[in-house]
Amino acid sequence: MVMKGLYLACALMVTFSLKAEACTGITLRTTSGSPVPARTIEWAGNDLESKSSIIPRGFRQRSFVPGGKKDGLSFKAKYGYVGLAVEQEEFVVDGLNEAGLSAALFYFPGYGKYVDYDSTKSDVTVSDLQLVSWILSNFKTIDEVRSAIGKIRIVTIDPRGSTVHWRITEESGRQVVLEIVNKQPTFHENSLGVLTNSPTFDWHLTNLNNYVNLTSGPVQDRKIGDLTLKSFGGGSGLHGIPGDMTPPSRFVRAAIFQATAPKMPTAEKTVEQAFHILNNFDIPTGIQFAEGQPVPDIPSATQWTVVTDIANRRIYYRTMYNSNIRCIDLKAIDFLRVEKQSAPLDYTKRQPIEQISVR
Repeated sequence: MVMKGLYLACALMVTFSLKAEACTGITLRTTSGSPVPARTIEWAGNDLESKSSIIPRGFRQRSFVPGGKKDGLSFKAKYGYVGLAVEQEEFVVDGLNEAGLSAALFYFPGYGKYVDYDSTKSDVTVSDLQLVSWILSNFKTIDEVRSAIGKIRIVTIDPRGSTVHWRITEESGRQVVLEIVNKQPTFHENSLGVLTNSPTFDWHLTNLNNYVNLTSGPVQDRKIGDLTLKSFGGGSGLHGIPGDMTPPSRFVRAAIFQATAPKMPTAEKTVEQAFHILNNFDIPTGIQFAEGQPVPDIPSATQWTVVTDIANRRIYYRTMYNSNIRCIDLKAIDFLRVEKQSAPLDYTKRQPIEQISVR
């Protein structure tokens, strides 16, 4: 079963750049400054069979290496954590540990390049799909991650596959993006809090300058001679905002929607706001396929959305099958006693509908 999942994961890595791999991440803050990172994950090819993983303190994992064997780095969890995984429980793509560190991977095709796999150094090798687990198992702060990253070798399970980059957020509110380009890891400070996919993070920041004219609210009336020009409706200050689903366009929209969002007084209200903002990034499955191509029978290319309340140690999520928001409270878990476990994000793959009774 593990090998079957691994082969599926390898196939995903190879084809992610060809179909709707389109993660969008934002980071809101409460009025007190508490960070609330949030993101979507997209894949139009098939159901990712996503699941939650509960990892207790002391749990030992071993990384996969190219070829499918678990011959990589062995690491033991200093901190317990909750993660959301795709295809199989080892491949955690977003999570939070009990120390208040959040980590997530976003696909990064065409721009990253890892070191080549060296079997003589397998004992310090971590697959890119398991780096989130390594981070959450071991660290409380970004500085700790930075100090340790040079001691491991990050590789892809399948050399044909896409690379990824990572978002790491600590309880203080500091956030970084880790990218490996030309085999060199680089940490970008991310005070903006937005992340999508390719190109590189610094390119996206530069590209924002193209949209310096965009503002919230309506554009003021303007006279040209005897003619008075008026906007057609609310939000006209954002006329010209890019509306397609490419990573650069989603980055711009996410930055503007996040920047114009009012700060909420509580974490719970901030979580709700994050879900509303990310509604704008749901991707219909059909637009990812050329006319005449078969379209998989899944409700959406946006397979799930997750919002993390770091201060209160809570992970909230909803899925393409069930828009109801669910919550995992890390403070309610005894990570010293709980057993390692994994469960589907959806036991029933159907949207529940509440029937309204009229009397």
